[in-house]
Amino acid sequence: MVSTTENKTIQMQDTHGRGHNYLRISITEHCNLRCTYCMPAEGIALTPRAHLMTADEIVTIAQTFVNLGVTKIRLTGGEPLVRRDAKQIIQRLGKLGVELTLTTNGILVHEFIDTFKEAGITTLNVSIDSLQKDKFNTITRRNYFDKLWENLDLLDANGFQVKLNVVMIKGFNDNEIIDFIEMTKDRNLQIRFIEFMPFDGNQWNKEKLVSYAEIMEQVESFYSNENVKRIQDKPNDTAKNHKIESYRGSFSVISSVTNPFCSTCNRIRLTADGKLKNCLFSNSETSLLDTLRAGESIEPLIFQNIKSKHAMRGGMDDDAKFQNPELFSQNRSMIKIGG
Repeated sequence: MVSTTENKTIQMQDTHGRGHNYLRISITEHCNLRCTYCMPAEGIALTPRAHLMTADEIVTIAQTFVNLGVTKIRLTGGEPLVRRDAKQIIQRLGKLGVELTLTTNGILVHEFIDTFKEAGITTLNVSIDSLQKDKFNTITRRNYFDKLWENLDLLDANGFQVKLNVVMIKGFNDNEIIDFIEMTKDRNLQIRFIEFMPFDGNQWNKEKLVSYAEIMEQVESFYSNENVKRIQDKPNDTAKNHKIESYRGSFSVISSVTNPFCSTCNRIRLTADGKLKNCLFSNSETSLLDTLRAGESIEPLIFQNIKSKHAMRGGMDDDAKFQNPELFSQNRSMIKIGG
């Protein structure tokens, strides 16, 4: 059985009745930052270049997914803009007739403004985990704070809708929640607070988690309840959306740990080495690239992968499993999955 969205048939249905029309493509494992929640302190062993998708292969696989009903593509990394042929990839994907966007750390966006416009990109997600320079440099292990802020102003001046991704870590940036929300007073920003999630090598434990409930408790104690408005979430939205009534922008919480949104998930991920992951938390992957290079159709593999998708968080369907390091350490680090 298939479903439709915006008059386009979604052919990729799992056994739980979920249609998949949103593809996230990691185009590189490289990054110009070293964020602690994304990359292990010792770094990662990078995949040999010959095993990574070329620009032609990225476009070919993306076109196959569009033919199967994908209506939105997000480019991720690593940091997607460090790839040498990123401009070419963005321009080519912009011609596929889908909503195209990307998640970036913002350091290089000044080199891509015209490329974004040519490709029809209007919205970007930019990662920033602290408004304080010292903290930012600590968590990223780099010193690009000023360049990021220059580029945020540049995106604003060029009319892009910017969503700021903020990974919340207790004892690190949970005292900046109100500071982030105050940024939405006069700017058309969406602040997206993301619960800290477990991946290989990121030293996750539940004590570091700042939950959706804890975030909203801070918000409601600072602002009067009548000023905090719940916004209607979009279909398949991962975020619980809110705004301060008189403010121009908004804020949201992505509660993958405490309030997972698996029942409406429409997302699939393609890693930089051409492997399909049907869930961010799944340790199961299907290599599309090997089959493509063998000159065979990748469609049967795509359908098989989608059909194997668990109902919830890669099979970690209770709190005990989700906190078991033996399970989440079997997954890749975030930088090798693609954010």
